[in-house]
Amino acid sequence: MARRCELTGKGVLVGNNVSHANNKTKTRFLPNLQNITFASVALNQSFTFRISMNALRSVEHNGGLDAFLLKADAEQLSKTARAVRAKIKKAAVPVAA
Repeated sequence: MARRCELTGKGVLVGNNVSHANNKTKTRFLPNLQNITFASVALNQSFTFRISMNALRSVEHNGGLDAFLLKADAEQLSKTARAVRAKIKKAAVPVAA
């Protein structure tokens, strides 16, 4: 499973641990990923995503999952998040008959 946030695209960073003697060893900085269940107001359904805690703060700041996905850049989202975004867009558009 890829260590990548499904909503923001945040992934693993690579750097060096530098000792007092200036020895450098490679290290990986992993994002804080958690499985979080969000409720969609527009779809009246819940969805589970593996997201970073930074993304959780962004979702809450933007007013929930629906608002966040509608504002988000499609290239950063995972396939499942893009599918949910499309469903929300379809449900949010009023039918003009």
